[in-house]
Amino acid sequence: MQKAPKKWKMAVLVWIAIYPTITLLFALLGEHFARIEPLPLRTLLITGMVVPMMVFLIIPVLQKVLREWMGR
Repeated sequence: MQKAPKKWKMAVLVWIAIYPTITLLFALLGEHFARIEPLPLRTLLITGMVVPMMVFLIIPVLQKVLREWMGR
């Protein structure tokens, strides 16, 4: 059984995933997001896009790529 990665390494992995994803979304769709009011609705839509991408695509890929580092 493989031990869980250290929390700080998991935090780095999540940051590596989230920062470029959100940056790309704002670069591509920022003008459209800016028009959405109120702010809680805008945040709901952005997180509704980012969270599934993280859970089902980006985090699993990064975990495979960084498996050796995560296990140290």
